[in-house]
Amino acid sequence: MTVESVTIAYLGPAGTFAEAAVTAMGLSGVAVPAASVIAALDDVRSGKATAAVVPIENSVEGSVSGTLDELAAHPPLRITAEVAVPVRFTLMRSKDFDGQIQAVGTHSHAAAQCRRWLHENLPDASVVFTGSTAGAAALLGKPQDLTETGPHFDAAIAPELAAHRYGLAVVADDIGDNRDALTRFVRLELPGPLPLPTGADRTSLALFMKANRAGALLEILTELAVRGINMTRLESRPTRHALGDYCFSVDIDGHINDARVGEALKGLRRACADVLFLGSYPKHDGNQPVLAEGVTDADYADADAWLATQRSNR
Repeated sequence: MTVESVTIAYLGPAGTFAEAAVTAMGLSGVAVPAASVIAALDDVRSGKATAAVVPIENSVEGSVSGTLDELAAHPPLRITAEVAVPVRFTLMRSKDFDGQIQAVGTHSHAAAQCRRWLHENLPDASVVFTGSTAGAAALLGKPQDLTETGPHFDAAIAPELAAHRYGLAVVADDIGDNRDALTRFVRLELPGPLPLPTGADRTSLALFMKANRAGALLEILTELAVRGINMTRLESRPTRHALGDYCFSVDIDGHINDARVGEALKGLRRACADVLFLGSYPKHDGNQPVLAEGVTDADYADADAWLATQRSNR
């Protein structure tokens, strides 16, 4: 494969919410499904793809741990954009199946988000977990290509897009228990020019502590709090180096070019063994942070000018 033939790798197979995210981002070029988050990111690292689109956070199930762990790995990639995709699940079946649904195939996260609907509408049906929601749809749509006996379920729960991709009949639409559910997807590329600040930006980091000791997290929070920076996500993730060795995966409001964020990153660099900068990029909702007095770029510029004056008068 070459960059000319593969532009955007996304978490496949075809018909997933990740494919919908590629469309929502307005990305041009050829979109190619990858077997996993790791495969999608490796395509970018190797040059087979110019970008990857993968899930990072769900409003119901929380963060996608596989994506967070890969982002903390080397060589690093940079997040350059994000989009939030509404999570709407559809129950679908083969067009030639008209029997009673006794088993439903889907991903475990989708099953959890449709638990009440399944209980009320298919109480006797079993749930068969698959690697992805679209994968379950693919098994129903093309069983002869995937197994000798066909799938071991009669219907699938997947995005409506998957029904169109695999020629399936829609049985019921919008069956999720939470109509406000969203999944946040990010676009990842090799390090390069940063997106320009918009005033409504997010910065993502992986922070590695010097030692597992009391007060380590407080140091991180202090560097941000004293500069009026809002932390929107904080999670500890194993570094995979030793049992009990963790790093922090962090999202904050602001852009690395903002004075307050730059000062905070310098403070974190002093406090941590390593700071992995994962990107500054526009937030999907466009919400600008409310800044406290004294933390705007103008305030920092004034403070720098004051200090320079004091030093020059010595």
